[in-house]
Amino acid sequence: MKILPKFAIAALAALALVTSVPAQAAPKKDFKVAWSIYVGWMPWGYAADNGIVKKWADKYGINIEVVQFNDYIESINQYTAGSLDGVLSTNMDALAIPSVGGVDTTALIVGDYSNGNDAIILKDKKSLADIKGQKVNLVELSVSHYTLARALETVGMSEKDVTVVNTSDADMEAAWKTSDVTAMVTWNPMVASIMQDSRANSVFDSSALPGEIQDLLVVNTDTLNDNPEFGKAMVGIWFETLALMQSGTPEAKAARESMAKASGTDLAGFEGQLKTTKMFWTPAEMVAFTDGDLVPAMDKVRNFLFTHGLLGNNAASADVVGIEFSDGKIIGDKSNVKFRFTDKYMKLAADGKL
Repeated sequence: MKILPKFAIAALAALALVTSVPAQAAPKKDFKVAWSIYVGWMPWGYAADNGIVKKWADKYGINIEVVQFNDYIESINQYTAGSLDGVLSTNMDALAIPSVGGVDTTALIVGDYSNGNDAIILKDKKSLADIKGQKVNLVELSVSHYTLARALETVGMSEKDVTVVNTSDADMEAAWKTSDVTAMVTWNPMVASIMQDSRANSVFDSSALPGEIQDLLVVNTDTLNDNPEFGKAMVGIWFETLALMQSGTPEAKAARESMAKASGTDLAGFEGQLKTTKMFWTPAEMVAFTDGDLVPAMDKVRNFLFTHGLLGNNAASADVVGIEFSDGKIIGDKSNVKFRFTDKYMKLAADGKL
């Protein structure tokens, strides 16, 4: 199974599906969360298959279904439409689709950020400046597109200096082998495969954008507020699974091997992808990141979305949607806060109070 894209290409179309999810009148017992294949999200599939999800759900007297979607964007669309209580998403896509669509959404778990998984690769050229005038193959309106835009800024260029060629992730490796393709932006494992070509040179990657491309578990804010047990259980599931992965035991190796197989690679390939992913392995690490200054990163993300028309047709500026951080600071429209970071449940884990 290939790693699926993490992109907002269907963002505007998804808005047509949106139905705002009302606050729960009373606590509920059944919850459904979706995940898709990506190195930083593989622990969820393992936890679901090996009793960890059930263990924590039982602890809090609830039922949690963690379901895999083969179509990442469809999982976000289903969450936006109210069919799911939570979904694994990048920060960019969570803002672009459900939040813009009016669904108040909270980042319950800030699991990791891309730290080299996304890269710009040139054929027979070794400098990012050489990209000027080239056609660049990438998944349009994706984190790859964002990576390109941010990279161009570092060398005094903009998207006007290149021609973006929308290319399916499934076609990336085959496209690279053609003579017409000389520049590409993609993510692992495609990056690792393409870089085996002696003509390929990685001239920029997401390690130069620390903290900007975040991988999150986002949940409906009203559902979370009405059902704190749901939040506690999800955070408990996550950190128990990560603790197992780090334990250095035969069970840890077996868990990593299982995740590697489920993601379509071997243990070495999976470990390689983990190296280019900044995982927050402990609650304390996650709290420190979430409580850090996330404003610059989210400001860059929202401005990219605004520039590319992904904050809605009527958006007059990037301020159309309010974003609230764990310290209560808000950027954007304070009367329309639809995207939130919280450290509440992470801190409970850090303090051993789950």
